[in-house]
Amino acid sequence: MDDQGEWQTVTRPKKKAKKVPRPGKGGYPGLNFSSSARLQSMLSLNSLRDLITYIFADGAGPQWIGVTHRPQFRKIVAIMVPGLEEALFKEGVDYATFNDLRDVTVDGDNLGNGDKDSHPFSSPDAYYPRKLDKDTLPEPLKPFADMFPHLWPVKTPGDDKHGKMHSPLAAFLTAPAPKEKTSQKGGVKPAKEPHGWRNERTRITEFLASADELTDNGYLIHPALLPEGPRRDNFVAPEGWVVTRVNKLEDGDVPESEIEQGSITAGREILAVDCEMCMTGESEFSLTRISLIDWDGNVVLDELVKPDKPITDYVTRFSGITEEMLAPVTTTLRDIQGKLLEILHPRTILVGHSLESDTKAIQIAHPFIVDTSIIYPHPRGPPLKSSLKWLAQKYLSREIQKGDALGHNSIEDAKTCLDLVKQKCEKGKLWGSSDAQGENLFRRLARAGTAYKAQGGDAAVGGIEVGKTSAAIDWGDPSKGLGAGATHQLGCRSDEDVTTNIIRAVLGDEDGEVIRGGGVDFVWGRMRELEALQGWWNKNAPGQDVDAASEAIGTDSASEGSSPLEQALIRLTERLVRIHEALPPCTAFIIYSGSGDPRRMAQLQHMHAQWRKEYNTPGKKWDELSVKWTDVEEQALKRAVQKARSGIGFLNVK
Repeated sequence: MDDQGEWQTVTRPKKKAKKVPRPGKGGYPGLNFSSSARLQSMLSLNSLRDLITYIFADGAGPQWIGVTHRPQFRKIVAIMVPGLEEALFKEGVDYATFNDLRDVTVDGDNLGNGDKDSHPFSSPDAYYPRKLDKDTLPEPLKPFADMFPHLWPVKTPGDDKHGKMHSPLAAFLTAPAPKEKTSQKGGVKPAKEPHGWRNERTRITEFLASADELTDNGYLIHPALLPEGPRRDNFVAPEGWVVTRVNKLEDGDVPESEIEQGSITAGREILAVDCEMCMTGESEFSLTRISLIDWDGNVVLDELVKPDKPITDYVTRFSGITEEMLAPVTTTLRDIQGKLLEILHPRTILVGHSLESDTKAIQIAHPFIVDTSIIYPHPRGPPLKSSLKWLAQKYLSREIQKGDALGHNSIEDAKTCLDLVKQKCEKGKLWGSSDAQGENLFRRLARAGTAYKAQGGDAAVGGIEVGKTSAAIDWGDPSKGLGAGATHQLGCRSDEDVTTNIIRAVLGDEDGEVIRGGGVDFVWGRMRELEALQGWWNKNAPGQDVDAASEAIGTDSASEGSSPLEQALIRLTERLVRIHEALPPCTAFIIYSGSGDPRRMAQLQHMHAQWRKEYNTPGKKWDELSVKWTDVEEQALKRAVQKARSGIGFLNVK
């Protein structure tokens, strides 16, 4: 006590971290693969991600590799390098002709495998890592053998049956949602906000389907969505169809001065539509009821419709329509089309579920569509779609379409679509997407990161929960994607920027003003120059600055007698070596490609989309299609997807 009689608080100094063990000595962390281990399947991107959550958070232990002295790991650095593939590491590879041999066109008989590589998953031996031998590696890649003991074949998540590869970026940076104890058994579990979720109020205009999305889902494209030129000028609606009176997309824009502050409707009129159909022939459905409700749930239109052709099946169990109901009806499809042309103006947005079937029944095209089957994608990706009944159970905790004798209720279904859209607008773009089904990896580490005594923590054996800091380093603005969950986001315009920022994130700023001294715990980065040079970069994806990549590649001229690919590999290896040298002891270092060569897959998918667009065009005959899609093309796509899903990875401890 001092002279005033007050108590003085005495604190003990924080326990210092134990001395960092020396490499090769006891207690040093390790990632060790045993050649006698039995691998039952290909190592996946998810497995690499789960290794990170095991070392730094609450993830389960891996079965495919041995992790020793886990508490001694100080940092983890993971770098995605699209464009890397196993063939680049083969002895005697000719980089000058490497890409020429692998370029494939989608025509005639050239739909096969495209090269002489065997099936990537053809035998159990393909599951095992390949030992890196410096003497047999090509000259530009020899330093890999100094940093890593093995080259691992890594499989990207996807769907071979439907010819799809899932995003390698999302697969690696999205951890499974933590399992929660629940007494509920079976049925659809209501959606819950992931840990750390923040609502991002979003205008409905952000969810308008693009022309490509409408095409992929079988809509007739409104001429206002077509590019200016002959295609738009010569547009003729199929027989019996009408198009709404929208000359150009700009006609739907509402000046900001007319939009109420905070409005999610953005000054637009929102109408939800749902139709019921009966059969008028084999596999032929005709409109028998249409319901239209506004944003406030008021019924704008609800009418029964008499089909032009005799009804062969009322399908009452689904449509709710009976012969007695339609007997006195005289309203025709043409009458409904006339009313809709008066109701739907350039500032109207149509909302519905799998609305392409409704617009086909009405035979109408409108450019402003919000489709709940698109904005709430199926967990396994397109072409699969979640049912409206399932979405209502999952996101609204509501039971609809109960399957009674009255069938569906079109007003109920339209209101359900409207409520799903309202929820999406309130919560943001990620709600109801695959990202919302899991947990952002950066947020997972911040939420459930574990500190050990070896790292200076006050934990007992097993550690305590404490946040792990992180950095996302990528081309463009990482804060606009999954990198938003990281403690720090560092944008780049070249792989040299990526290299500099990774080292900065690992070591920290000298003044600690932005990144604390000593750096962050987990660093993720992506290098893209090799991806652009290989032709793997998706030029149509939003935010993809391929020109900047080309400019960055062109800044270093190739040496005489060496190919651009060889020069790119030399630069890549030099950068990875610089990063490796800068890593402090006890740092796990992971390099992965994310995928294999996706070019042939992308070509065939584009071909399939073109075929589907023409096939779904009303009145178009099979022999009039410019693109054919048969089992030959289908099998070629499956092979191409398997090839695209065959990536590689490297891992070790510095």
